[in-house]
Amino acid sequence: MEQSKIIIYSDGGARGNPGPAAVGAVLFAADGITVVDKISSFIGVATNNQAEYQAIEFALARALELGAHEVECYLDSELVVQQLNLKYKVKNQGLGPYFVKTWNLIHQFKKASFHAIPREKNKIADQLVNQALDNNLKS
Repeated sequence: MEQSKIIIYSDGGARGNPGPAAVGAVLFAADGITVVDKISSFIGVATNNQAEYQAIEFALARALELGAHEVECYLDSELVVQQLNLKYKVKNQGLGPYFVKTWNLIHQFKKASFHAIPREKNKIADQLVNQALDNNLKS
């Protein structure tokens, strides 16, 4: 079912920095209530910031697959939000490729916005990250 606007809550995390890392995201329809998809995936070894970038990257790619023309994104990473809003420069060379990949995805939408939120308001995405980490570390 095609969604013209998708609201994304994404999170990435690593146990250790760098360490085993995972991403999580919840994609909502424009009403902000209807869940259209969830992402929970182990990504290998990464830093927290690399995981945050990969989380939004996975979510943006999925939003495109769902036919979204507009995305409203909420992350609890102030750094990533400010970099995507071009308020902070990407100084860390390790983040450069993630920024470029995400930036290229952003430009496939008619409209994209990024907002920093407190971790408490991003609980579902955070749970999806921990679920992926726990499942991977058990196996």
